[in-house]
Amino acid sequence: MKVATKSGRVLPDAGAPALPEVRAYGPAVVRADPLPDTGVGGARAAGELGLTRTEFARAVQLGIVRAGPPAPGGGAARYTRAELDRIRSADGFPGALRERVETVTGAEAAGGVLGISPGRFTRLARCGHITPVGYRINRYRMVVWLYLAAELREFAAREAGMLRGSAPPADRELMGAKADLRPRKWRGRHVGLLLRRTADPWERAAVLASLLPEDELREVVPDQAERIVLAALAPPPPYGHPQIPAAAAVALRLLRAEPPDEIHWYRTSLDFALTGARGQSKSTGERGPT
Repeated sequence: MKVATKSGRVLPDAGAPALPEVRAYGPAVVRADPLPDTGVGGARAAGELGLTRTEFARAVQLGIVRAGPPAPGGGAARYTRAELDRIRSADGFPGALRERVETVTGAEAAGGVLGISPGRFTRLARCGHITPVGYRINRYRMVVWLYLAAELREFAAREAGMLRGSAPPADRELMGAKADLRPRKWRGRHVGLLLRRTADPWERAAVLASLLPEDELREVVPDQAERIVLAALAPPPPYGHPQIPAAAAVALRLLRAEPPDEIHWYRTSLDFALTGARGQSKSTGERGPT
């Protein structure tokens, strides 16, 4: 028996057997995992952040922009979309970012930021009060130091008394001895930035090893196999390192520890780092002699 509704639709009798449910079957829908964020190259990343190539290199050096994981086949560093989005979302972008990486070259320009003479600025820098962020070798094969403009402004606000008056006794003693702490201060900064970018024990050891003269390194690391590993993992020269052989030879001296106490510090640090690296190799069998 069938029942007609007011609309004229005919329904099956409630007492009739239920009709089987009809389902449509088709190919299974496979949800693909999201594609990995392989990132973009440095040139494109710089453009998207509104930075010049030099400004972008400085941002990477300072750890402001973090490179993504290395590609399986190696090659140039890449920068993930997530990292670029993080930087773009920061307050004051892009002006604040460019201020953080702005540099000035030489004592005259740096002194101008502080409102002091080039001579006074040179004294402050040579005595270790201001740390360079980079270097250039000019056509006369002289080292020209670079400074972060933001740090100079911070120094002026923090140490206004050092911008006026006579030099303190400690500075006069250093100048009398013709001391120049700029190379050492820069090396300390450079090494610190490199160590912050890796947690791998062998890579950290390689950073420290790169600062030692060859004869000192052989004493600390007598095993040739370990020295080969450290050389393979050594960081490249910093951005702006000259390619012309004569200028590169001058710059190379900046990359090596020189005063005996500085050499001793890096030797001790390397010996400690190698203890951890060797322990990792014994436990995991990864990277480096066992």
